Amino acid sequence: MSAPAIPEAVRRRVREAAGDMCGYCRSPQRLVMGRLEIEHIIPRARGGGDDEANLWLSCALCNRYKGAQFEADDPLTGAAVSLYNPRTDDWREHFRWSADGAKIVGLTPAGRATVVALNLNNEVAVEVRRNWVLAGWHPPKY
Repeated sequence: MSAPAIPEAVRRRVREAAGDMCGYCRSPQRLVMGRLEIEHIIPRARGGGDDEANLWLSCALCNRYKGAQFEADDPLTGAAVSLYNPRTDDWREHFRWSADGAKIVGLTPAGRATVVALNLNNEVAVEVRRNWVLAGWHPPKY
């Protein structure tokens, strides 16, 4: 039995609250080739529900890499930590852009774990960001 569909009004509110960009890699809807997805911060497979407080916007790459994860090991300390929560955490406290604007650098245990767990600097994403930088579209302004 499949889960009930998330109401369109909730989808609109989540998209608006997220600023129409991926909560993890900050890719804006206007630059990605597919529709940004509503994702579960705590995945359904781990007991997360469809309540609006558990939903955010994600690009397909970040959502696929995240899968059923909600925690991962900090690569610096090895400690298990909760992943960055785009609904409640400030991106700029957990991440920064590399000097060339193509890579995401984790600043905190949650940020570092999220960079690795969601493979935020995968080859495709970095190459696309390099081109966005050349076009003057990236990194995003806050």
